[in-house]
Amino acid sequence: MSKTKKNSEFRPNDYVVYPAHGVGQILSIEEQEIAGITMELFVISFEKDKMTLRVPTNRASEIGMRTLSSPDIVTKALDTLKGRARVKRAMWSRRAQEYEQKINSGDLISIAEVVRDLHRTDEQREQSYSERQLYEAALERLTREVAAVSGIDEDKAQQRVDDVLISRAA
Repeated sequence: MSKTKKNSEFRPNDYVVYPAHGVGQILSIEEQEIAGITMELFVISFEKDKMTLRVPTNRASEIGMRTLSSPDIVTKALDTLKGRARVKRAMWSRRAQEYEQKINSGDLISIAEVVRDLHRTDEQREQSYSERQLYEAALERLTREVAAVSGIDEDKAQQRVDDVLISRAA
């Protein structure tokens, strides 16, 4: 058990952000033998996706796994939503790639930028399928982290994000 002490950044029951999957909860830290090598792994549950991920403890930071954002960062992310959408004139495939990178970076401010840039009001033109997919992925990551940091359920977090987006459009 002394090995667990060295990586004190993450503990069982902590909520963490894994860049490619969003907010998950560490269930345990276990040792497992893989290809003859004993490895210490974080067992992370992503309840919403019904997925369990095992991440080597010595690679967690390198992969980009991080603790939840501070309430200040959440406030900055919500303020980012209030700004004007910045849509570059590049081809959609290039923009989509950039949005995907921002979403998978795990950075809450970058995710908020994607939500801001892809948000459409009822009066605006409809989104393409791929725009909607990226928007929904970013929105889901944002609301999950807002919910986890604020200690509220995802519906309330969704309402909070919606209120900010609606106030921007008004």
